Amino acid sequence: MKKLLLTGFSDEISPVFDEQLAALKEFGVSHLELRGADGVNVSDLSPEKLKEIKEKLKENGISVSSIGSPIGKISIEDDFAAHMEKLKRTLEIQKELNAPYLRMFSFYLPKENPPEQYREQVLEQVEKMAEEAARWESVLLHENEKGIYGDNASRCLDLMRQLSSPTFRAVFDFANFVEVGQDTLEAYESLHPYIEYVHIKDCIAAERKIVPAGQGDGHVKEILADLLHGGWRGFLSLEPHLFDFVGLAALEQDAKKRDSALDGKSAWKLALDSLCGILRDLPEGKELAL
Repeated sequence: MKKLLLTGFSDEISPVFDEQLAALKEFGVSHLELRGADGVNVSDLSPEKLKEIKEKLKENGISVSSIGSPIGKISIEDDFAAHMEKLKRTLEIQKELNAPYLRMFSFYLPKENPPEQYREQVLEQVEKMAEEAARWESVLLHENEKGIYGDNASRCLDLMRQLSSPTFRAVFDFANFVEVGQDTLEAYESLHPYIEYVHIKDCIAAERKIVPAGQGDGHVKEILADLLHGGWRGFLSLEPHLFDFVGLAALEQDAKKRDSALDGKSAWKLALDSLCGILRDLPEGKELAL
């Protein structure tokens, strides 16, 4: 039976992997979403570095909830064949780390043309990635990232209706929806049958400012209450984005500088405390609240 579990992007604590693990143990968090370690993106880990990471995870009693990969975070006009090779290597890494999921995206689109112009190509390429994942018995999680084909509810729903399977499911990211002007309640209503995994960050719409969960326009508490009351159990993954951590600029097309006096560890703790505060108010969330 699936449980409600807490995880998060620990590279926002520190680029140093040892510091990530130490902070997670201090916070009482048993999982991480692996995106970067010691300045190396998870998809670029060498066999030697992968072995080192695997050993450190075991020593510290921490598991990987998902590979926070950059797969699909390229232009729809880029070389797809080369990207498929990157996917295969990332699937190898996923299996080596015994991670149940691999996060991915549905391609940045040229801004001068309507997204619908690229629909068939996006569906074709995402389907090929999902088929490759199925060969590995891996689960791809599509994230609703800004600027990609699946950045709003209708196009995420299009992807899910066309391609959803046991090995292709959805990440629900509150702040990313807010940043593209998508009402999160509307998005949740249409996508909740496909939600496998949740990214926890919030956003104030008028300022496009990332804030701790419950302090923005993402309806985080309302949606989590409905999701958990309906019996959903899985990973809630903290992605604070409250601090200019190393690598932030590489993750977003239009990364905005965070006006924050926090460091990575304190920003992560603030995000954690904000989520736990919400969960303590929910009957089904008390099992997770630290």
